[in-house]
Amino acid sequence: MLNKDLYSNVYNPDVLSTLANLSSDEVFTPPEIVNQMLDLLPEDLWSNPETTFLDPACKSGVFLREIAKRLIKSLEDQIPELQERLDHIFHKQLYGIAITEITSLLSRLSAYGSKYANSIFSFSEFDNPIGNIKFNIIPHTWERNKCKYCGASKAEYKRDDELETHAYEFIHIEKPEEIFKMRFDVIIGNPPYQLSDGGAGASAKPIYHLFVEQAIKMNPRYLSMIIPARWYAGGKGLNDFRRFMLNNNHITYLVDYADSSDCFTGVNIAGGVCYFLWERDNAGDCEIINIKKNKENRMKRKLNEFPMLVRDNISVKIIRKVLKSTGADMTDIVKARNPFGIPTNFINKNSKKEIKVFTSRGETWIKEADIHDRDNILNRYKVITTRAMSGGHKPSSDGDYMVLSSLSIIKPKEAFSETYLCIGDFEKKQHANNLLSYASTKFFRFLLLQALTSINITRQRFVFVPQQDFSKSWTDQELYKKYNLNQEEISFIESMIRPME
Repeated sequence: MLNKDLYSNVYNPDVLSTLANLSSDEVFTPPEIVNQMLDLLPEDLWSNPETTFLDPACKSGVFLREIAKRLIKSLEDQIPELQERLDHIFHKQLYGIAITEITSLLSRLSAYGSKYANSIFSFSEFDNPIGNIKFNIIPHTWERNKCKYCGASKAEYKRDDELETHAYEFIHIEKPEEIFKMRFDVIIGNPPYQLSDGGAGASAKPIYHLFVEQAIKMNPRYLSMIIPARWYAGGKGLNDFRRFMLNNNHITYLVDYADSSDCFTGVNIAGGVCYFLWERDNAGDCEIINIKKNKENRMKRKLNEFPMLVRDNISVKIIRKVLKSTGADMTDIVKARNPFGIPTNFINKNSKKEIKVFTSRGETWIKEADIHDRDNILNRYKVITTRAMSGGHKPSSDGDYMVLSSLSIIKPKEAFSETYLCIGDFEKKQHANNLLSYASTKFFRFLLLQALTSINITRQRFVFVPQQDFSKSWTDQELYKKYNLNQEEISFIESMIRPME
């Protein structure tokens, strides 16, 4: 006899908790995270038999399954007979769009108990095999070798019919409401994160923001998605999306994981991940919840207080104190990328040794006539660091960061390739030494970290780092005192940043 009460049973372990991810771009969501996202929704949704839900990027079906469990319990008084209740929920309230043929089967198996909705084993039989969980093979629309909808590379994704094209239906249609011929009260899910855009190496274009934008276009009452957090301050092609998100006062909750493994076990996503609740009919400040190693820190604040979203609530308090002081920030003296026009992979093809050059491969030489000294710094002392963040954007096993992987001073008549970033240049070597001492402090590197959501360090990322008087050296203790940091704030910096090696 078919067990129609499956949704009220507790399984240990839950198979969807142990399911391996497709990749770091298509990550399965653990049931406990799904339920935390559902907890943000108003309680009265679960007891309303008219509420409709859509997952536009089904992978495991866990969102639909966990929503079903809540509806089955909350609608019991209104629809006492279990089979009638199951039929109502699955036929009239729950809808999904799978990202692949395989995940459509998995999603139906999770939600309906059978990979075919018209099977006798389905908790609620449909008159067709797909039920309300669709998957349609959609072609990319190529314009100048890119898909006009998602930006995918034609060379990478124009494939035989037997191969997956990753043209996700939800974002490859002008009017997504036409997919089910209806609108939804709640849109919720975990969309794919990126696709190759045909650039050099492993170049990829984010696409998760397209799911968010498409969902908002459908004007649901509530929208909740779990996405990479790189949109806070960076991300390829995300400037418009970031402005929209920061200036959108309908985002009422933002739950932030700086370390993605705190959310997705064993998955490293540079910059961490977050999930949010967008409410169509509610506006105001956003409650931001930082989660690190199962510890929470909450603060209500405006998302657009700074040019990028500062993720840590304690960091916001520190930055506010720093910005109260008068004076310029480090973006005024940090140089833009590659001031000498020397590529990372530069190899000296001339035996003449005129100008020493520091590259990713070590020291080499170049003729002075071949150098383009864009910022007129060749004849000055230069403080440089590698442009790549130390350790990527993932903390050490102790949960802290070094941020800068190296700091050094190069002399007049010495240059560097685009591997390095010049964070200051001086006539006097002592002033360069003093900047080096400042950049070595935890205070400096902590403030730099607040604007970083990828491994790439650029001039714009020094926006929170104040300039100092470089006629003297600096220590953390002097800086903590100068900016009136309290013990909680000092301890936070000390715990997050490790000493320079």
